[in-house]
Amino acid sequence: MTAWQDVERAEPEFAGRVRALFDAHRHKTIATVRADGAPRISGIEATFEAGELWFGSMANARKGADLRRDPRFGLHSATVDPIEGAEARWPGEAKISGRAVPAPPHPDHGGSDRFRADITQVVHTHLNPEATLLVVEWWTPDGGLRRAERE
Repeated sequence: MTAWQDVERAEPEFAGRVRALFDAHRHKTIATVRADGAPRISGIEATFEAGELWFGSMANARKGADLRRDPRFGLHSATVDPIEGAEARWPGEAKISGRAVPAPPHPDHGGSDRFRADITQVVHTHLNPEATLLVVEWWTPDGGLRRAERE
């Protein structure tokens, strides 16, 4: 099991940038796998607490059923457009993928589904300082932090 605190320990600066993108907006997007194998995209809230990444679902929601059946997920931070003329200041976007591990319901949210993330990959996509290249940085538990630049 790879928790958020493992990412923070391995790559604190990278983890800080990714967390800032997730913390910047309340609503995120999650991808789950439907029973027929098709993707499902849903809005979701996620929080970082005590070294873990947590997210949930209202009781009887489809995304919760998806995650109980097939725990694979992709979580995406809110996306904002770069400001024209100031593209180099664009913070980018972040993604976290892994497996959802069922947890007891949050005491403040009744019978809702609650999951913590077993993280398999963390990605930060942004522009280089000159705003001429797309920079993709990704971290995995086995591969560590890697980087690629694209035109």
